[in-house]
Amino acid sequence: MDFQLSDDQRALRTGIRELLAGRFGRDRMRAALDGGTGVDRALWRELGEAGFFALRLPETAGGVGLGLPESVLLFEEVGRSLLPGPLIATHLAAGAVKGAAQGEALIAALDAGRPVAHLGDADGLLVLGAGDAGSGAGSGAGSGSGPWDAPGPADGILRDVVRIREAAEPVRSLDPFTPLWRVTGRVGAVEHLPGGALRAEGALLAAAEQLGSAARTTEMAVQHAGEREQFGSPIGSFQAVKHLCAGMLVRTELARGAVYAAAVTADRVEIAGAKLLADDAAVRNARDCLQVHGGMGFTWEADVHLHLKRAWLRSGQWLTAATAEEALAADLC
Repeated sequence: MDFQLSDDQRALRTGIRELLAGRFGRDRMRAALDGGTGVDRALWRELGEAGFFALRLPETAGGVGLGLPESVLLFEEVGRSLLPGPLIATHLAAGAVKGAAQGEALIAALDAGRPVAHLGDADGLLVLGAGDAGSGAGSGAGSGSGPWDAPGPADGILRDVVRIREAAEPVRSLDPFTPLWRVTGRVGAVEHLPGGALRAEGALLAAAEQLGSAARTTEMAVQHAGEREQFGSPIGSFQAVKHLCAGMLVRTELARGAVYAAAVTADRVEIAGAKLLADDAAVRNARDCLQVHGGMGFTWEADVHLHLKRAWLRSGQWLTAATAEEALAADLC
């Protein structure tokens, strides 16, 4: 059995990396950061034209007809680039909300009790149910009872986002690219969506973003260690720095294997494990990258802190560490 990427998958990954490098390279990323602008609607439409949001829709519905493994490759590239916006929710809602597949509509995710990201730019809300991830993510493996099987409302779409936004309160966000809003009170009636696997799929795509961030911070650390000199030698020649970089690579590749495997099986227990490993790799790699950069890593001009803040934020979205650990523990019983 061959688990290497196919030529088509490599071409897909290269295409989205080149698109993001051309439209959201470092200079434009820093300009967006300093300008405090919201989601770039023009770039969003370009992603729609490239098939980013409609990747998993059937060709008969105007989609590309690919699957979760290909989606994971795209979101891994998004994680490398720090592209802001509710990409996962819009991707998941592409077949249910008019304009989402084409990048004309932005769909944010509403998870009860948690702040909503990018509510100010949203054209609709993907409302996550309480027990969706336990009722359809996977082919039967690991389908026993667990924290994801809790009873509760089903997934749905809320189109009246103006009413929700008017009643919401902005809250301070750790990530300067991700504005957060606290939604209080009743959400109201939603249009229910079939399937029941949105939280699991969202968690997998978030893990892919974390994987991309972990890989990028590893590259940043290695590059800096090869360029920065102390005592007449690159700091990468010092054993302590070598150990940091080697540990970053190990965490990244462990997470990569777990994320890719979960994309193939779509099993919710494997997704839980993948999210745990990817969250750990993204956060710890960013911290070690900051350590390799030394005092420079703490400055606003360096990009290291942006990866660390985004990794911290993503680790609490779609599937928290506590819920993932409970899911894994329940599968052992």
